[in-house]
Amino acid sequence: MNGLKWTYEVDGSDFTRAGEASSNVKKNLRKLGVSPEVIRKVSIALYEGEINMVIHANGGKIDVEMTPEKIDMVLADTGKGIPDIEQAMQEGWSTAPDEVRSLGFGAGMGLPNMKKYSDEMRIESTVGVGTTVYMTVYIK
Repeated sequence: MNGLKWTYEVDGSDFTRAGEASSNVKKNLRKLGVSPEVIRKVSIALYEGEINMVIHANGGKIDVEMTPEKIDMVLADTGKGIPDIEQAMQEGWSTAPDEVRSLGFGAGMGLPNMKKYSDEMRIESTVGVGTTVYMTVYIK
């Protein structure tokens, strides 16, 4: 098996559609018989990333690839970038605007939860260019 691949465009202007990609991946993984624990981890990590793309980067692209061993997720945007990744990884630290916070988002848990629910995570970001997040969840 070479792997299954899914690609999603995230619309950064529509909060009502945020979460569609993670929901679709969750459905696909269920159909494929992936364990509930793995589905939960992938769904949470991907949802948090998707919301971050809407809040901070005006959307972007998500690529998900599943092999028998793992599920790789790549979230790429052309937003403003993250000036200090270490600071952004701290629970509760957020640059979300007040209007986003009033909707119940932007509590500063996105990146920490992405790290918590993925087995591996790496962030590449350049200010003024964008951010790419690589996450992997292993299928046990």
